[in-house]
Parts: sequence; C-alpha cells; structure tokens
Amino acid sequence: MTEQPDVLYDVRDRIATITLNRPERLNAYNAHMAQSIKLEMAKAASDANVRVIVLTGAGRGFCAGADMDVLSSDSAAGQATSRSVDTELDRKFESALGPELSPHFKDSQRFAYFARTKKPIIAAINGPAAGIGLVMALYADMRFAAEKAVFTTSFAQRGLIAEHGISWLLPRLVGQAHALDLLMSARKISAEEAQRIGLVNRIFPQENFMENVRAYARHLADTVSPRSMAVMKAQVWKSNFQDFNESLATADAEMKTSLAGPEFKEGVAHFLEKRAPRFADI
Repeated sequence: MTEQPDVLYDVRDRIATITLNRPERLNAYNAHMAQSIKLEMAKAASDANVRVIVLTGAGRGFCAGADMDVLSSDSAAGQATSRSVDTELDRKFESALGPELSPHFKDSQRFAYFARTKKPIIAAINGPAAGIGLVMALYADMRFAAEKAVFTTSFAQRGLIAEHGISWLLPRLVGQAHALDLLMSARKISAEEAQRIGLVNRIFPQENFMENVRAYARHLADTVSPRSMAVMKAQVWKSNFQDFNESLATADAEMKTSLAGPEFKEGVAHFLEKRAPRFADI
C-alpha cells in the first residue's frame, strides 16, 4: 500500500481503492486532497492490473464538503482548483477505447477526468457526503451508499451557487424538480431517499458495507470484459452530447469493431466451454 497524507491507495483483486483520509475532519476537501485524488486516479487508470476503481472515505464520513478553514478565508473550490493543468498527468486519462470525451470534459482541475477514465469508478459513500463531496460522488459512474449515509448539497446555506458542474450532473440523475429541491433547500436526505430518487444505485448495511461494495467490484473485475466496460462508459457519457441518431451511429461503429476483436471471440468461447472468462487487461 502506498500512502499520501490525505489519500490512501490500495490494489487487491484487480480493484484499486482510493480512500480519502482525513477522518478527524470527516474527510473535508482541500487543495492538497484534490491533487492527491487525481494522482491516485491516474495511477489506477494506467495500471493494467486494475479493472475497477472504488472511491471511499476513511472513518465515518465520505466527504463533508470543503474544509471550512479554507472557506473562511477564500472559496475552497478556488483554492482546490487553482493549480495549473498538469499535461503529463492528464495524458494518463487518455483512451483510444470508445468515442472521444476530451472535448466535453476539459476541466482537469476538478473531477471531469473521472468521466475520461476508461475504468468504472464506484463511489462507496460510507457516511456524510456534502457540498463538493457530493459533487465528487456524482462524477463517479455508480454510487453505493451505506444505510446511515446522509447527503446534502449545502451550497445555498453558505450563500453560494450550484458549483463544480452539479447543475449539469444532478438533473441528469434525479430530474430537474428533485435537483432544484436539493439545491435550493440544501436539506439533508437519507440513503433511502437518495436511492428512491435515483441519486444512488444501491444501499448496503453499515456493518458490512465495503464487503458488499467489493463483491460487486469483483464481479466486474472477474466476469466481464474490461474493453467492453471502457467502451460502454464512453458511450454513455458521450450520449449526453448526442441526439439519438448520433448515439446509434456511434454504437454501430463500435459494434463493428467489437465483432472483429478478440474479446468477442473470448466472450463466446468461455460461454460455450462453460469456464471462467480470460479477457485481456487494458
């Protein structure tokens, strides 16, 4: 395991776990954490031994939002995103699999690179997710919540606005009316309500939360094609910028490539031979 002061990184069973590690502050977000998360995401994205990425928090919280010590002096978002673009680091998120996403997710200083990462990212929300902590979870491909997790946008109660792309992300997940409710009221919602409105995919019991998250991640790592996941992820994110005909044309082009590739042959072979798949890493 490698460790940075505020982020932990671990790889087991082809699953990279990135853990926000400021438990005494409920993993409050600051500029150094922003850079640390990106460094570890880049490491996972470029590691052929990693097929799935899990993002979670240490202790009893996922991320309680921006560090209030930073907020009191300046915008935490401004502090956390003021670094110049690291071109070399950004290259680790480039992928030749699926439609091109870079024109749509250019901001490398926050979480747009989550969408460009070719491997599935699961936000394992083990506790409170507020403000920029909630936004970070929305950039993940899936969200699993512990039963005691609590969610709030919080921005309106700080005299702020819908920051960091949440005004684009949230309505696409929960619909415009729910999004405006959560943004304007800044009220806290439970994991149960979050699942009901489509904010999270699943809820797991608190006592074995990470075991359940890892079981799902292992299913992805062990049984499906990494290439298929990468292309599907790019297709779905890209479709936010396409009409139906464009999306269909993309699918037709990708299908032609898939049918001619070794992954399709292996997909048929392991099914017919009734054995575990041996898909190639990416």
